[in-house]
Amino acid sequence: MAAVFFHHVVGDLTVGKPEVAELHDTDTLDDAARAIAASPEGAVPVWRPRAAPDDPPSGARFIGMISALDIAAFVAAAGVGDRAMRAVVGEVVQPNPALLREIDPGTRLIDALDLMRHGVKRFLVRKSGSWKGITKRFSVLYNGKWLKNMESTSPNAASSSSMPLSPPSGSADKFCCLSREDVLRFLIGCLGALAPIPLTQISSLGAINPQYSFVEASAPAMEAIQKIPQDPCAVAVVETTPDGTRKILGDISTYKLWKCDYVSAAWALANLSAGQFVIGADENGSMPISVFPEPPISPSSPVEISPGRSPRAKKFSSRSIGFLNNTQASQMSAWRTRSAYHRGRSTPLMCKTTSTLAAVMAQMLSHRATHVWVTDAESEEDGVLIGVVGYTEIFNAATRSTCSSPTTS
Repeated sequence: MAAVFFHHVVGDLTVGKPEVAELHDTDTLDDAARAIAASPEGAVPVWRPRAAPDDPPSGARFIGMISALDIAAFVAAAGVGDRAMRAVVGEVVQPNPALLREIDPGTRLIDALDLMRHGVKRFLVRKSGSWKGITKRFSVLYNGKWLKNMESTSPNAASSSSMPLSPPSGSADKFCCLSREDVLRFLIGCLGALAPIPLTQISSLGAINPQYSFVEASAPAMEAIQKIPQDPCAVAVVETTPDGTRKILGDISTYKLWKCDYVSAAWALANLSAGQFVIGADENGSMPISVFPEPPISPSSPVEISPGRSPRAKKFSSRSIGFLNNTQASQMSAWRTRSAYHRGRSTPLMCKTTSTLAAVMAQMLSHRATHVWVTDAESEEDGVLIGVVGYTEIFNAATRSTCSSPTTS
């Protein structure tokens, strides 16, 4: 297992990655929403504007990261509907330069993983042409296509130092961003080399984090915003039984709000309970609720305005915040029973305590999620919440038997 992490470098994961498209703190939240929709983990880095048009990306200009949940919470607190989307990103983003690290493409993967295990969420990497000392170049599966392996076949490559060469002409100022999802994709491609860790239960690996954030279903949805941890950026919505057992109904998270209608999601956050937010309606399937003083005018907003008439409330549904696509929405009524709605994407992403690490990794990657909720496999009832598994827990588990020597197996 150790050889995989010691004999690969960060540059192996940059193959096929697009150049950095910067989101500046002077851009609007509408700009941020479009950038988030095209980015992994439901969040994007925010940068200070360049001093000159040809300035390359730099870690010194990085401010922090803005997520889908940040936007929805800001719009909900503003209470002015889609007018809030014209606010600038700088009003919303929380400065945190530690979330991004500019590193050399020749950095060993084991060192990069150590940074991510300690809170780094993005790497800014120069897109250089080649490196020495790579024993086997990883052929990245990127956006569904296998990219050509550009590894040098020189017999002396394995014995040379793993320092980066000078970048080729024209690529000196080209950078890309690597996310934790990119690293997870790499690990999925190396499951055989990581054996037997991937086939071990997450409970045996200590990969379950019991210190999760939660909110009762009856609490206001905005209360969950105050409890959102930094990683994973998610709060479980639970019902607590008399014996103290927590059963998960859903979650309020960056992952769930990724690619959503932010104005509708903000309306729901401001007006619904946490349970109603994750379910989409009350148990009876209908409930007119007060809306913003000035209703939003977007087609998918929760208020409809007719000439000569006062605004009327429109029921919140999974479709209105992007939880269901058009095909799913046409196949089921958004206002049927709670159980019918739970068959949609409102159901939280869950696994059992007996699930293997490989299964959880595949689950996260296939759903492009940042976390998986862990339920008790021994409980007679479904959905008894035990903890959560995120990127940090996976990286800790995958490298747990790796020590400082690359000869360790």
